[in-house]
Amino acid sequence: MNGHVISGPGNGTGRPSRQINVVLRSQETFQAGASAHALEAEPLPAVKPLPSVDHYADIQKELEPMVGMDNVKSLVYEIYALLYISRMRSEAGLFGGSHVYHMIFKGNPGTGKTTIARIVAKLFQKMGVLTKGHLIEVERADLVGEYIGHTAQKTRDLVRKAIGGVLFIDEAYSLARGGEKDFGKEAIDTLVKAMEDHKNQFVLILAGYPAEIDDFLLTNPGLPSRFPIQIEFPDYTVDQLIQISELMAKERDYIMQPQTIFKLRQHLMQEKQSTMFSFSNARYVRNSIEKAIRYQAVRLLNQYANSVPAKQELMTIRPEDLKWDTKT
Repeated sequence: MNGHVISGPGNGTGRPSRQINVVLRSQETFQAGASAHALEAEPLPAVKPLPSVDHYADIQKELEPMVGMDNVKSLVYEIYALLYISRMRSEAGLFGGSHVYHMIFKGNPGTGKTTIARIVAKLFQKMGVLTKGHLIEVERADLVGEYIGHTAQKTRDLVRKAIGGVLFIDEAYSLARGGEKDFGKEAIDTLVKAMEDHKNQFVLILAGYPAEIDDFLLTNPGLPSRFPIQIEFPDYTVDQLIQISELMAKERDYIMQPQTIFKLRQHLMQEKQSTMFSFSNARYVRNSIEKAIRYQAVRLLNQYANSVPAKQELMTIRPEDLKWDTKT
C-alpha cells in the first residue's frame, strides 16, 4: 500500500485493532547484521515524560455521540496514535521521520466530512502539529479567478489564511473540469507548489464524491502520493438516519411521536432508493427536522390562538408536521 493509511472496518470503539503498523513502515529498521551486543553497548537517551494531559479525551468526547462512522473514528484514533508514538520515538532519540498528513475525504453529501475535518484540525493543534488548528473551508469559486494570474493569487491568499490549520476543499475535482484553458488547473498547480513551500505548516484536505475524487487523482500523476491518508465516509443506513433525527430533535428540546418516526422512516426509505447518490444523508434529515419544527410552530399558533399550549405539546412533533417537497 506504499505507506498509505486506508480506512477499514472499525470495531465500534474508536480504537482500531490494526493499522498502527503504518508507524513502523515509515521508520528506518536496523541492519540485519547488527548484533544484540552492539545495541546494548550504545545506550539510548532517557525518555522524557510526555504531558499528563490526555489530548485524545476531548476528541473522543466529540466522536462518541456521532452515529455510525466506526471506520472514521478508528482512523482518527490511528492518526492520534501515530502522532503520539512518533513524539515518544523522537524523545527517545529514535528516528522520527517526516510524516505527511494531507488527506482525501471520500463520501456523499451529509456524511460528516466537514465535521471530521474540524475534529482532525483540533487534534493536530492539540498534538503540536499545527499552531492554530482552524479550518478554512473553500470550493472552486473561492480558488478560481477570472483572468490569468488571478487564480494563483486567490489560491495563495487562501493558503496563507490556512497556515497553522487545515484547508478543506469541497468538491475538489471541479478544479480539473473545463479543459486545458480552464483556470482550475492553475489552482491545482498552485496548491501543489504550496504543499512544498509550506511543508508541515498546514494540512490540505480534498473532499467529494468517491468516484469523482478517484478520477481527479488520475489527472495528475503526482497527486495520489501527496495524500497518504484517505478516509471513506459511507452513507448512513435508514436506522442510523432515524437515530440522527431523534438526536437532532432532542438537542432542540423536541420529541417525535412513534407515528412521526414511522412516517419519517417510510419517507427516508423511499427517498434513499429514488435519489441514490444525490441523497444528502444527515443534511436531508436536518432539513426535514427544521422544516417540521416550523410547521409545528404554525400548527400550534393556529390551534392555540387564544390559549397557551402545554409544555409537552410545545415539545412534540406530530406526523402532520412532517412535510416534504423537492427543495428539502
